[in-house]
Amino acid sequence: MQLKKDSVEKTNLHPRNKHRGRYNFRELINACPELSAFVSENQFGIESVDFANAGAVKMLNKALLKQFYKIDFWDIPAGYLCPPIPGRADYIHYLADLLAEANNGVVPQGETVKVLDIGTGANCIYPIIGTTEYRWNFVGSDIDLRSIQSAEKIIKANLYLQSKIELRLQKYSNQIFKGLIKSEDRFHLTLCNPPFHSSAAEATSGTNRKLSNLGKKQSHKPALNFGGQHNELWCEGGEFEFIRRMIDESAQLTKQCLWFTTLVSKSANLNGIYVLLKRAQIQEFKTVEMSQGNKVSRFVAWTFLTKEEQENWFL
Repeated sequence: MQLKKDSVEKTNLHPRNKHRGRYNFRELINACPELSAFVSENQFGIESVDFANAGAVKMLNKALLKQFYKIDFWDIPAGYLCPPIPGRADYIHYLADLLAEANNGVVPQGETVKVLDIGTGANCIYPIIGTTEYRWNFVGSDIDLRSIQSAEKIIKANLYLQSKIELRLQKYSNQIFKGLIKSEDRFHLTLCNPPFHSSAAEATSGTNRKLSNLGKKQSHKPALNFGGQHNELWCEGGEFEFIRRMIDESAQLTKQCLWFTTLVSKSANLNGIYVLLKRAQIQEFKTVEMSQGNKVSRFVAWTFLTKEEQENWFL
């Protein structure tokens, strides 16, 4: 039986996002034949994968990275976060627009653009997308040694990434920028997908909610079906506390970065974040909303540089 394809465009994604069209599984299978074992016709007669199946999602990511970003090897250890690539790509593209604002409306490309990814994870997904889409150079950081080792394996296996991405282990789990950014570093951007839960129990509850939305039975096991180590999913104080520390530390690095940014999962945290930013005496901040399907996300960006200093950054 020939599977049907859904050709509806995802118009809520960024205009430059390569994933605005529905997944073409025939093309994805051509790029990654192993994906075929996970593709079947869903209840609407459209080819798809079971998004509650960690193995299927991981194989889909491999295929997407191969087809759209020419990544020949990509893998993550069992139990580590397997990110949704379209949403990750959106963050990168909107960050590119942010840089363009101070660059005469032109998105800057090439290795002169330096980006710091806080919590790059075992998947290294933001540096992969940023280097292949815009040829930016990245520093990826993490507090988890195994994540750094996994990301290093991905970089070494893909020739194009080798000269584009540097990895740094953050040795102090209670610090974000301190001890990581060197005195000679000068970044156009920092980006971050912070742990948004405040405890393991809250993280597990979130996973069970996702499973329920997908029509699956809830799990009482500690292991999280959607993947993710504790440092990827939760921290003491949750998302707000993590971002508070990020803002505090950024105030010590005012001239070393053009724009500090972070995803904010919970909109209820925004007003508190705005108060913290005003106390930090930043020059400008903005919130950029993004949408993937029924999910609305956003990132907050702030800078300590005046408009003139922002424009001079590109001279």
